[in-house]
Amino acid sequence: MNLIIKIYSFIDNIFEKLTLLSLILLVIIVTLQVVTRYFFNFVFFWSEEITLLLLVWFGFMGIAIGFREYIHLGIDTFTNLFPKMFNKVLDKVIRASVFATGIYLVVQGSQFTILMLDSTLPATKLPSSITYIIMPITGFMICLYTLLQFFNVDTSKYKDIEEAI
Repeated sequence: MNLIIKIYSFIDNIFEKLTLLSLILLVIIVTLQVVTRYFFNFVFFWSEEITLLLLVWFGFMGIAIGFREYIHLGIDTFTNLFPKMFNKVLDKVIRASVFATGIYLVVQGSQFTILMLDSTLPATKLPSSITYIIMPITGFMICLYTLLQFFNVDTSKYKDIEEAI
């Protein structure tokens, strides 16, 4: 089990660093785009396309990190009316549904990525599949987090951070 946790930690660290890098690059490129447009009346031809790409990547990776940190919206007013045993079973059903969603992203995202290999983005001439490759990556990470959570491994990294109100 220790080896599995080490492999998971390695993959998770790379994934989190990639998420942070995409956010940093997104902020830098948008700032550069605004400054050059406002002061120099000039826009880099690639900036909007790369910004959109990074936004899609960051959004999908944020979904997976949300599952890792248990921060997706949950309404427990209704489920609190039921006994704890029912809620434990319901949690397993929810995790199985989330795992199935991850599998769906892996399968459909892979197929769509392959489908878009021949197409290119207009400004950068990058393959269009670069936009969609994040779908199977996110699906894999969702499956990994959900599988570990199913076996009661705490995947949350940031337990001591207070919630903003």
